[in-house]
Formats: sequence, C-alpha cells, structure tokens
Amino acid sequence: MHIRENDTVKVISGVDRGVEAKVLKVLRTEGKVIVEGVARVYKHVRRSQKNPQGGRLSKEMPIQLAKVMLVCPSCGEAARTGARYLADGAKERFCKKCNAGSGQLAPARAAHAKK
Repeated sequence: MHIRENDTVKVISGVDRGVEAKVLKVLRTEGKVIVEGVARVYKHVRRSQKNPQGGRLSKEMPIQLAKVMLVCPSCGEAARTGARYLADGAKERFCKKCNAGSGQLAPARAAHAKK
C-alpha cells in the first residue's frame, strides 16, 4: 500500500472528485482511507453526559483506496506510484511522472542491496 497517513492525495472519482486533502487514517484490512473533508456524513447523536447538546455531528467516512491518487511532493501533481529498491537495500516509493523518491517503505535489507 503506497498511501500513508499525512500524505496529500487527490480524489479521482465520486462526488468529491478533484479535491486535494490530507489522509487522516488508513484502514489496511478494508482497503480504504479517511481523507480530511471528503465523504462527509451527518451522524445524529442523542443527548448524553458526553454530548449534552445532542444534534447532528459531521464526520468523514472511509473511501476506497482506488479512488485516490498520491500527490507527488516534488512535481505537485497526482501521479501513479511505484516501489523500487535503493543501492543500500531500502525500499522506497517513487513518482512515475518525475521519477522522484517520496518516502521510504521498508528499511534496508542485505538481501536487496546491490553488490
């Protein structure tokens, strides 16, 4: 999975198409992400000690991972990402448009180091 928390993503389909926002949470087992300000719904809450006012609470719902693209920090565009091994054996993700690295996915391993 090439998208992590605090990444900037662009929504490519659905009602909120075109929105660029930050990823709040990644749900790996479900293959979904929660993006700030996207897929907002109202949850009606009853009055309680925790919420004495009651009323409607607006919150973000998860969306499919396939509906978002990572925004490359170097070129600033939404692009597909890939994974590659560096010379020391560390695995990093990279932008397929500008070929720039955008974060480490796994630490260095001797088995993947170039000899």
